[in-house]
Amino acid sequence: MGIRSILAKPFAAYIAKETKKWSANPGLFQENIRKEIVSKTSKTIFGKDHGFADIKSYDDFKKQVPIRDYEQLSPYINQILEGKSDVLWPGKPEYFAKTSGTTSGTKYIPITRESIPNHINSARNALLSYVHQTRNARFLDGKLIFLSGSPVLDQKAGIKTGRLSGMVNHHVPGYLRTNQMPSYETNCIEDWEQKVDQIVDETYDQNMTLISGIPPWVQMYFDRLVAKTGKPIKDLFPNFEMFVYGGVNFEPYRAKLFETIGKKIDSIETYPASEGFIAYQDSQVDEGLLLLANTGIFFEFIPTDEFFNDNPTRLSIDEVELGVNYALIINSNAGLWGYSIGDTVKFVSKNPYRLLVTGRIKHFISAFGEHVIGEEVEKAMKRTCEAFPEVELVEFTVAPNVTPKEGLPHHEWFIEFGHEPGDMPQFIETLDNHLRELNTYYDDLISGNILRKLVVTSLEKNAFISHMKSIGKLGGQNKVPRLSNDRKIAEQLATFAKK
Repeated sequence: MGIRSILAKPFAAYIAKETKKWSANPGLFQENIRKEIVSKTSKTIFGKDHGFADIKSYDDFKKQVPIRDYEQLSPYINQILEGKSDVLWPGKPEYFAKTSGTTSGTKYIPITRESIPNHINSARNALLSYVHQTRNARFLDGKLIFLSGSPVLDQKAGIKTGRLSGMVNHHVPGYLRTNQMPSYETNCIEDWEQKVDQIVDETYDQNMTLISGIPPWVQMYFDRLVAKTGKPIKDLFPNFEMFVYGGVNFEPYRAKLFETIGKKIDSIETYPASEGFIAYQDSQVDEGLLLLANTGIFFEFIPTDEFFNDNPTRLSIDEVELGVNYALIINSNAGLWGYSIGDTVKFVSKNPYRLLVTGRIKHFISAFGEHVIGEEVEKAMKRTCEAFPEVELVEFTVAPNVTPKEGLPHHEWFIEFGHEPGDMPQFIETLDNHLRELNTYYDDLISGNILRKLVVTSLEKNAFISHMKSIGKLGGQNKVPRLSNDRKIAEQLATFAKK
């Protein structure tokens, strides 16, 4: 047993004790965070504009702070980009996390000195939570890899700017740096395919024990390892026993990923975003991710069916219900206020508060009022693949076809298979039936002959990789939306349809 695994266990016990303390009464800790961040911001430009000095309660807060997306917050971001201080938070941000917005182009998300621990310590605590629960810390003694964006940072208004994953790389604890892969030089490579090839060359003969990244890009890394060596991952990395992932629902990728590995290993799901580290999997037994109620973020929740209302209901953690889809709103010590990050979540436990990420508030199909969401299509696909065990799924996305060349309108599923179903018509029938079971509105439209049953367009090998490469979003934290309410992505993917 190595020194890291030995020292990790008492530290993990301490973190578990602290976690138990705040997770037993998250409402109290959340209210304390709200009071603290409002008080600290009262003399900033945003605080003065929104009467922070007069806020005494959560009801006051809701009256003074409207819900915003990036476009609506951007006038304040622009003031920071112009060089002003004390805009959204005292002083200036330590970093800008640069992300791609769906409607606003490039987004610059502030990260302050006070908010950095939310990103760094939360990732650390996810691993320590696992160590404490399982008593397994062996994976800390081998080589660790975090498939991430480049750590090279630019400057905007004197503020270091880059991808969040690249920034986090600068804050990896010293005790992990000596066994971190790949090399700094390789991590700085911008071209994703070149970078993955170089990572393969650096790691194929190493004692890899922990691998972390977004599942489709980890799969790409694994595929290239197998292509180079002709060996399954379990033979290349016999001590590989921890997979850490986030950013997308793992279920559509699970079967193919573990088949490539060649054995079952433990995994930890995390929920990081540029705006904050929201939650992580704290149990290998219980469903859901533990909401991090004590890391500088005050959370609010809006029922998704009210989100686009003029005056939607806003709930604190103590007011949420199990099984209800909510739009997630954050207020933080990074200077984000009433900020919709675009995700929808559903609580599956209140003791402690654990949630599932169910989709994106703007990623749905409702061309005919069906309002099909990401959680529904992923569940339908999972259940269908269970009925067709020969199927190997690589990636998929769904879009409406409102004006087909012939027949009724329908949902079109663009699917890249590693191995297609033996009976494609029955696969399609099963998939459609599962979606009808999960969404009564969709079922009504099929029954009423408003829509025809779904259509599957099978795509060529590497279609999604080619698509992402063509739009400059291959690798890193980028992913394909599971659902679109228009045909923009569909038309691009249609060029990769099997003949």
